[in-house]
Amino acid sequence: MMTVKQRYALRTGVRLAAAVAVTALFLFPIYWLFMISFKTPEEIYSFPPKWYPGRIHFDNYAVLFKDGDAITVWNSFVVAGVSTVIAMFLGTIGAYSLARFRTGGEYLANWIISQRMIPPIAVVFPIFLLYVWLRLVDTYIGVILLYTAFNLPYVIWMMRGYILDIPRALEESALVDGCTRWQVIWKVVFPMCRAGLFATAIFTFVFAWNDFIFALVLTRTEVATYTVQVTHYFGGQSNFWAKISAMSVLGTVPIFIAVAFMQRYLVRGISLGAVKG
Repeated sequence: MMTVKQRYALRTGVRLAAAVAVTALFLFPIYWLFMISFKTPEEIYSFPPKWYPGRIHFDNYAVLFKDGDAITVWNSFVVAGVSTVIAMFLGTIGAYSLARFRTGGEYLANWIISQRMIPPIAVVFPIFLLYVWLRLVDTYIGVILLYTAFNLPYVIWMMRGYILDIPRALEESALVDGCTRWQVIWKVVFPMCRAGLFATAIFTFVFAWNDFIFALVLTRTEVATYTVQVTHYFGGQSNFWAKISAMSVLGTVPIFIAVAFMQRYLVRGISLGAVKG
């Protein structure tokens, strides 16, 4: 018979082994993607497969920059970054209005977030026809406006919850001390919900960065994003795995960097529990 201490150690060991196995299972595709991007064509198609390249090669990345394909990562950064900044500013102001002045009544916030639940495929073709008429297809302005409009409900809903967590007495004290409403927002609301701002901004950026259907329909060559460019490497006869992996790595690294630098705010923002009825 095992003692209590032995049973506890056994359970702990099993849980640790299961956690390691699950982590390895989810990390393996990322590892394999990175390894392929540094391999030669012979190593990519070798059998049995090579788990790591014999020597680190950057030729796959050099080809992307030489052919001009890497510019699509910059396009993704521009449209995702600018749309995130605009959506965060407008969404925070709208969320403050909903939280403090109950603009639109009790159910306006629910209606706003319901717009985010519309499947993109249901609206992309009417938007495409409108963009053709307005001559906004394959333009930065057109894609940025669409990403801003599509992510704005999410920002409003999230920021409304964070603002509701701020005691109203702090804002009233600032108003009594002579601050204007804009100064209250800048000096009281923004610092108090800073973690929520960063967390919402990261998710908004990721939503825009990973978008495919809008970018596929509304861009051609000038503003094509990396998610669209990757599909060009899949052919009917063969797939260009070297380019696919290298472009995927280029498109993944910015997200890793953003999350790594904002992890402190991201964890705090999620733990605040922003969603409220």
